[in-house]
Parts: sequence; C-alpha cells; structure tokens
Amino acid sequence: MLDQILRTAPHTLNAEGEGIIAQFGLATDTAHATYEILANADMPWPTVKLSDGTEVRLDQAAYTKYRFSDNREDRKKVFDAFWGQWKNFEHTFGVTFYEMLKKDTAYTKVRKYPDSLTRALDNDKLPPAVYDTLIKQTRENLPTLHRYFKIRARILGVDQLHYYDMYPSLVKSDLKYPIDEGKQLMLDAVKPLGPDYASTMTEALKHRWMDVYPHPHKRSGAYMNGVAYDVHPFLLLNYNEDYESVSTLAHEWGHAMHSYLANHSQAYINADYPIFTAEIASTTNEALLLDHMLKISKTDDERMLYLGQALEGLRTTFFRQAMFADFEREVHTRVDKGESLTGVDITRIYGDILKLCHGDKEGVVKIDEPYTMEWAYIPHFYNQYYVFQYATSISAGSMFAAEILKGDPAARERYLNVLRSGGSAYPYELVKAAGVDLASPAPYQAIFARMNAIMDEIEAIQAKRK
Repeated sequence: MLDQILRTAPHTLNAEGEGIIAQFGLATDTAHATYEILANADMPWPTVKLSDGTEVRLDQAAYTKYRFSDNREDRKKVFDAFWGQWKNFEHTFGVTFYEMLKKDTAYTKVRKYPDSLTRALDNDKLPPAVYDTLIKQTRENLPTLHRYFKIRARILGVDQLHYYDMYPSLVKSDLKYPIDEGKQLMLDAVKPLGPDYASTMTEALKHRWMDVYPHPHKRSGAYMNGVAYDVHPFLLLNYNEDYESVSTLAHEWGHAMHSYLANHSQAYINADYPIFTAEIASTTNEALLLDHMLKISKTDDERMLYLGQALEGLRTTFFRQAMFADFEREVHTRVDKGESLTGVDITRIYGDILKLCHGDKEGVVKIDEPYTMEWAYIPHFYNQYYVFQYATSISAGSMFAAEILKGDPAARERYLNVLRSGGSAYPYELVKAAGVDLASPAPYQAIFARMNAIMDEIEAIQAKRK
C-alpha cells in the first residue's frame, strides 16, 4: 500500500484538487447511467415470428437464447430485428459512449498521464506492453481464428458463414452429468494440482458453500463471492447437468479455491486479488478439466463435444475479448488526441475491427452492416480497459495448465504461489515470477498452438467419418 501511494504520487493532486475531483465524480457517471436505463429499461424491443409460429419479444435475454437456435432462418430474423433496433438508437448510444470517453480523457489529463491506457493500467502497475502485445499477437494470428470459422462452416453445413452462425453448438449431445458426477470429474481433473489442493476442495464440497440448481426468481449465470475474509467463499450456480455446467463448476471453484488459498495465506489487507489474476485460476481449472475429459472419453462423439466447447471458449474468451480490447484502444486513443466521435463514427470503427477479425474481406465470415452496432450492446466498455484481462488470463491459464500437466512439481508450486499470494504483489510481476510473462509473445503463442492442436484433432475425427 505504501509503495502504491509513493508510486502514484506524481498523479495525485493536493487536498483541494482531490476534493474537487471527488465532487465532480458525483456527476461524471451520468453517461453510464443513461446508457444503462436506455439499454435495459427504455428500449422498445422488437417482436419476431419464428418458423414454428411463435412470436418472441426480442429483449436482451431472448436474443441471448434464440441466437443459439438450430433454425438458420430464425437466427437471421433474430439478428436482423435485434441489431436493427439498436441501430435506431445509434446517435443516442454514440453520445453516451463519447461522453464516457471524454470523461476518461479528462481524468487522464488532470492526473498527468500520457494516455488513458497508461492511466487505466497503472492502478495495478500493468505495463502497457501487456496490452500492446496482446493486440499485436491476436492480429498476427487471425488465421487461427479463421481456421476455426471454416471448421464451423463445414460442421454446420453452410457454404458462407454469417455472423448469425456463431452461436449454435458444434456438437449436439444428450449426455448428462448429475451434480455428484460433476463434482467427481472436477476433483479428478484437479489432481495434478497436488494433494493439498484436491483435499481442500474435497472437504469444501461436503459443506453448503454453493447453491447449485436454478429455481424461480434466482439470478441467471454463475458467480463466486469470496470477499468475506473470515468466511468461506460462496458460489451461485445454475447447474443443468450438461457438460457446460461441469465446465462452469470447475471454473467457479477455481475462483473459490483462489479466494480460499489467498485468505488463508495472507493478512486481510493483502488477501483480495485483482481481475488480472482472478480469471487465471478459473481458466486453469477449465484447461485441466478438458484434459481429463479427453483422457476418459470413450467415443469420437464425446471427444467432439469437449473439443467443440473448448474451441468456442477460446473464441469467446480470447479472440472476442481481444477484439473488444482492440476497439477500446482505438476509440480511447482518438478521443485522447482530441477527436470527436459520433455514433456513426463508433459503428464504423467497431465494424472495421469486427470485419477484420472475422475475415469478412476474405469471405470467411460475412458481417452484415446492422450487426456492426454490437459495440453498443457491450456494457463492459463503460469500465475502461477491463475486458482485455479475460484474454490475458486464459492465455496464462492455458500455459500454467500445460506446464502442470507435464508433472513438474516446481511448475505446480509456482502456480499455487500465485493463488496464495492474493494481492500481496503487483499482478503482472507475480505472474511473471511464476514463469508466464504476459508482455511477451510466449503465452499467446501457446494458446494459438493449443487451439490449432484442438482443431487438428477435430479434423482428424472428421476425416475418419468420410
């Protein structure tokens, strides 16, 4: 804490200046608040009629559900109607986002940082090289992502993949994993982390640390809360016995074990950890689970299920978040330089990056123009330079898992030390000391290699079926 105070002293104003900033802080969240009301409450949602005659009111929850539809015409209807409605409010969303960008630039100037990226990363002492390397490596390795899209097109049986073809599952499965089986699969998967980790998790699972099943009025998704220092972590799940639920179970217990180990190893002031390391613990567990499931799978169909979900996880957690990060850097940089942006400008900027990442020009994925409004749908953009950490975390998690699975006790101990350390050290330095330098190309090259290895196996299975 003292180091943080001294380190950020050049960016700290005198008492009067900090008081003025605090007062203005009460009013500078207006753009975000306005966005939240429009996007979540006041938006007049369209209605579409699906192929089975069902009429659906396309709010955000319905869009999330029906974009997975097996009927391609229904997916197109859903995308066209949903994004068309966002397009109707392009100017308003443009104003709220631009005002937020201006606010960030104002704080950057007042605190005497060279740019908004440096200011955002400085709280956790993250070098901008981490961000720059992530974007550079992602852009240089887009052929890996495009290879996945070509595999997706073949599996779905379409000649031209469109953006509305991104979400349907590659493999349909009726395999069920009751919660007790899911727990055992997770416990078996984390055995490479050593007996202490596994035994602690085994004991924790005997107690009611998690609410497992969905029920009326329960919030959706999954979540871990480990902020109560003297109390065990709490987990919220909506377990429905499919493989995704097992993967989510392992993911959330990765967070829980991170909190447990940090709380039992650090004093209160150093136990809490930043997002930069938080998602490493969860994605490492996911990688260990995938390795275990592939080892015990009995059929090619089962392997395809696990491999397909792993691919989609790499798309959404690495490539999609890196794409978002690319867009964030572009718009923040423009506003830092004094450029004004309208909703039309922002849509064009996002559309250019979206098309680049999906190979629109090369004919890999066709991006229809209404879908370039997607930037307005992402609430994380109002929390500047946040989402890139999902991409860096899965890269680090994949690299840690690969080393741990080689059976090297030293690699395992270095990883566990990251978890035990909590927030006692700056996160980039902590992860680097454990052997993963996220400012270097190595972790990103490792995740591209992992993705290509998964695709190699999928194509080998497909070749056997011809």
